[in-house]
Amino acid sequence: QNVAQAQELARLVETTSDLELLTPVALNIVCFRFARKGCSDESLNAINEELLLRLQESGIAVPSSTVLDGKFALRAAIVNHRTRWEDLNSLVTAAARIGMEIAAEGRR
Repeated sequence: QNVAQAQELARLVETTSDLELLTPVALNIVCFRFARKGCSDESLNAINEELLLRLQESGIAVPSSTVLDGKFALRAAIVNHRTRWEDLNSLVTAAARIGMEIAAEGRR
């Protein structure tokens, strides 16, 4: 089930504006980032580091992180048998929303 959920999470990321899937999903790990057009990779790395912290502190999700080809990535390793399909939607919605908030804060 967790592998199927990872595939669904990848699909949700790919169909959500301002999110970018960074690697193909073969098993239960999904690496993605907030990636607003017009932002430099340096800016996106900073936004995604803050995004990770805010997701974790809010309790919405607890992804870890990694760096892929110089891009800071949120790393969702779906391993819990209690992960619900709705949790995937919550993570994607929150990542896009919080990422936009952080990007807007940087423009002030």
